[in-house]
Order: sequence, then structure tokens, then C-alpha cells
Amino acid sequence: MRLFVAVLPPSEVLAELDAAVAPLRELPGAERLRWTAAQGRHLTLAFLGAVDEEQLPALEDGLAQAVLGHPVHRLRLAGGGRFGDRVLWVGLAGETWALRGLARSVATVTGEVLEQEAPELGEALEYHPHLTLARTGRSGHHGAAERKALRAAAERLETFQGAEFTVASVHLMRSEFHGGPAQYTRVRSWALHEA
Repeated sequence: MRLFVAVLPPSEVLAELDAAVAPLRELPGAERLRWTAAQGRHLTLAFLGAVDEEQLPALEDGLAQAVLGHPVHRLRLAGGGRFGDRVLWVGLAGETWALRGLARSVATVTGEVLEQEAPELGEALEYHPHLTLARTGRSGHHGAAERKALRAAAERLETFQGAEFTVASVHLMRSEFHGGPAQYTRVRSWALHEA
């Protein structure tokens, strides 16, 4: 099964983001972008890839340990940008230090449990909290119209400020592909520490 670890913003926060994104989808060339479905929007802490079923108990135990001591914190979706000409994202503001620390703990534990190479400290510090909104075509097959739409959308998102929300839990998620957009389901969740 394909797994990842994520924080899920509340539905009202995602609805507010959808309202801000709707005009971006009308930009010339934006119809060629692959927009993420609202129900699939999440803040990835660690992508695990294919995980064998027999590794799941150890992974769940490790994640339970990884979140211990990490505090409930406040974030907001804010600003936007792009990774090159490939990915459009909305950023985060607020207690992002807490999310970064959580991501480092999750990456370390999942690397140990799954016997994957853990990220170097420099890479962990470079964790860029974001929520992906759209991508250009696969394998570099994207044209000038897509690139222009991506750049224009990123520029318009620069001033976006969403409502503040509380991050109180972390989720182990499964992604499945059935010929359409990915479907995401929660495998297990863990509460963060109340201060």
C-alpha cells in the first residue's frame, strides 16, 4: 500500500482556499493544469511510498512515538508560490516551527522503521510546508500556456491570507489510484500534545 503522513486542514479552511483558487482556474491556460481535488488537499509531513502490510504495526508504533511531546499549534494557509514551472502551492504562516519539528521527527522514525535513509539534517531544515494546488503536465510535457498560467496563479496567491486553524493531530494516510484522481483514506491518527 502507498502511504504518507499528513496534517489535514479543517473543511472550512479548505472551503476558504477553494474560493480563492476558483478565479485562478479561469486564467488562460489554467485548464491544462492538473488541479488537486479539494478532498485530497493535505499538508504532507513525509511520503513513504509502498509499504508492506507486515511493516504497518511497527510503523504505527514508531509514529505514535514520533508525535509524543509535539505540541498542538496554530497555522494559517498564507501566500503562494511555485516550484519551478511544475507545481503551484499555497504556503503556511503561524507556528511553522512546530510543523517543521514534527516533520523532522516523523521523517526520522519512518526512515528507521522502513529502513530508508533518513534525510540529512540540512534537508530536514529545508522542509517547506505547503499544500499543493496544481501541477503542469507529466514528464516535462507542458507548454508555454501552462507555465504562464502557473506563474500568474502563483503571483495572485502571494497575498492570500486564510483563517487560522489548530493542528491537533497527525494522520497516516493511504493513497489509491483507480483510473482517476487519487483517493485518500486515513489509516490511523495520533493526537498532538495539549500545552
